[in-house]
Amino acid sequence: MYKKIIVPIAMDQLEHGESVLNIAEKLIDEGGEIVLLNVVEDLNAYAQGYMIVDFPLEMIEESRKHAVRTLEALKTKHGIKGRIEIRTGGAAGTINALAKEENADLVIIASHRPGLIDYFIGSTASRVVSHCPCAVLVDR
Repeated sequence: MYKKIIVPIAMDQLEHGESVLNIAEKLIDEGGEIVLLNVVEDLNAYAQGYMIVDFPLEMIEESRKHAVRTLEALKTKHGIKGRIEIRTGGAAGTINALAKEENADLVIIASHRPGLIDYFIGSTASRVVSHCPCAVLVDR
């Protein structure tokens, strides 16, 4: 059904990521591509004005390495021939930018039940749905 599907996976929500990956496997065309994406949040961008201490670059780099190892293991486990993208930035904006850059047909994103904070700043899934240049499937 789809030639290119982007599957964002948060390292702290791997069980949701596997669920979404299973959906992507069922919807991808033969010869299509699944792009496993992890966005490493740039904590220093959020810390400006609130904290004096910067987060060490090593911490961000270690997060990127952990994400690569984890997504490679998922790829192997599911036998996916797609590829991995690790980006740094805000989650929703980065997901939407990659969807546009890759001319993706579909983004499949996991969602959780909103907590109080989500009502104030909005959830990542909500911001992806609102601004994504392609179809979005939200798995709850």
